[in-house]
Amino acid sequence: MAAPLLLLFAVVASDIWVYLDAERWARRFEPVVFEIGSVRLGTPTAWFVACFVVWLVAFPLYLVARSHVRD
Repeated sequence: MAAPLLLLFAVVASDIWVYLDAERWARRFEPVVFEIGSVRLGTPTAWFVACFVVWLVAFPLYLVARSHVRD
């Protein structure tokens, strides 16, 4: 019973971190952006929703996209 709750907590915590981190980059005028075809993730809200809905794909994608933004 504790394992699913722990996993849920980890997913929600990482979603919140993604939103706050993407917002920080956007304020610096260097948004974290991923585009493929007509799909574009470039706002903190878009990243948060993507990570919330398809975390297994979107969270690693955010980390990769983030690595291409100047630090």
